[in-house]
Amino acid sequence: MPASIDRLTAADTAFLVAGSSSGRGVPPLVCLHGIGGDATSFMPQLRSLATRRRVLSWNMPGYGASAPMADMGFAGLCDRLCAALDALRIDRTVIAGQSIGGMIAQEMAIRHPDRIAGLVLIATVPAFGGRDDSFRDSFLAARLAPLDRGVGMPELAAEAIPSVTGPEADDATVRDAVTAMAAIPQAAYRQVLQTLVTFNRRDDQHLIDCPCCLIAGGHDDNSPARVMEKMAGRLKAATFHIVESAGHLVNSEAGDECNAIIESFLERLQGETETA
Repeated sequence: MPASIDRLTAADTAFLVAGSSSGRGVPPLVCLHGIGGDATSFMPQLRSLATRRRVLSWNMPGYGASAPMADMGFAGLCDRLCAALDALRIDRTVIAGQSIGGMIAQEMAIRHPDRIAGLVLIATVPAFGGRDDSFRDSFLAARLAPLDRGVGMPELAAEAIPSVTGPEADDATVRDAVTAMAAIPQAAYRQVLQTLVTFNRRDDQHLIDCPCCLIAGGHDDNSPARVMEKMAGRLKAATFHIVESAGHLVNSEAGDECNAIIESFLERLQGETETA
């Protein structure tokens, strides 16, 4: 039976939450969505992975009911997440992050390794763009230009979401993703875009000590599978998986397949904790 899903707010951060408090050796799973999503982007995981643990999915600052940040950077996003975890009395967690959520997850593992039991990195990369500013500049220009021309978030979402999903994404998944992106305040979207392009942990992957599970979409051009496979090879304890049919919204497009991968990873983590 799918878990019931509730809402809560901790340290000015809004979450969807399912499942009861995790037992000993079973850290909760905290999910961090991508730039065009919100807490509902992890609905397949909230519904199916909460039978054995608590699952929480945040709205990043400025999204949904989460308070915005005056100044945003990856260090500040980690501070905000830590404050919420403190308020929820969560000392240690597994983080599942998609796209920029996966970047925040990496940053958390580097800045706060004692709080991270494991990472599920979905459709993400170790650094934004190339080694010079040309890709960053063209990326920002392409995404900000429509907003500067007066295009609203609903229109932007209707164009953007179908372009990042795989050929087998069903209508309901696409519709839900469009709805989520359409509701993002434009100021928050602009702020997160400017933050996204600053991420660079390309040379710091060795600092991530916890076990990692990487999941790529076979049709994802934003976080290509080949890049994620190479990333897995540079991490100390990582497994790599590819969902051939999926695009960038892997965990939404292929919820059952992703959930099986994540559940296996979490069970292995629990087993390692129990035998440690």
